[in-house]
Amino acid sequence: MQAYTDQRGPDSPDQLWLVEHDPVFTLGQAGKPEHVLLPGEIPVVRVDRGGQVTYHGPGQLVAYPLLDLRRLGIGVRELVCRIEKATIDALAQWGVKAHRVDGAPGIYVDGAKVMALGLRVRRGCSFHGLAFNVAMDLSPYARINPCGYQGLAVTQLLDLGGPDTLDGAAAVLVPALARVFGLDPVETPAPDLTALAAQAAVATSPEPTPA
Repeated sequence: MQAYTDQRGPDSPDQLWLVEHDPVFTLGQAGKPEHVLLPGEIPVVRVDRGGQVTYHGPGQLVAYPLLDLRRLGIGVRELVCRIEKATIDALAQWGVKAHRVDGAPGIYVDGAKVMALGLRVRRGCSFHGLAFNVAMDLSPYARINPCGYQGLAVTQLLDLGGPDTLDGAAAVLVPALARVFGLDPVETPAPDLTALAAQAAVATSPEPTPA
């Protein structure tokens, strides 16, 4: 996603990548290592997004909206608000009443976090995104202070009466995201990440110095 963001031009299409990660704790750019309590066998990876530490693992839907904010005419705050609204709208379709918490981006149900949010904007375009707990092992969250908050409760869609598959969650969340951004989603094959990374490496390589 970094490579696509760096290479895209004013006419490049916006994209939404949906992924499921192996177990990993990720620590944002300003993340404090002391919020990682007992990682054990789960790797800790520092990444170039905002926010503190969170957990990703099987059964969690991770969505990366790669959007040209200038073309959409919105700023970072509006980007966050629209992603949160889309998640609230999606949860409402399963009969779940969700809410925001001032100063703590993400979406909550009765005070427990169901969607975490960590973004970055470069060259006017967004990358990274949201992590939506669907049907997963929540126990790794006890090894961290989720999003930097000690004792923060977390929940998942399965326990709230929603679907137990990522496809079931995506079938509602993706249209909700498309609506808030005024986009018309078209499914495309997954990008060749290796090729994108190689192109980015070539593009950023310094010119050879003459002997």
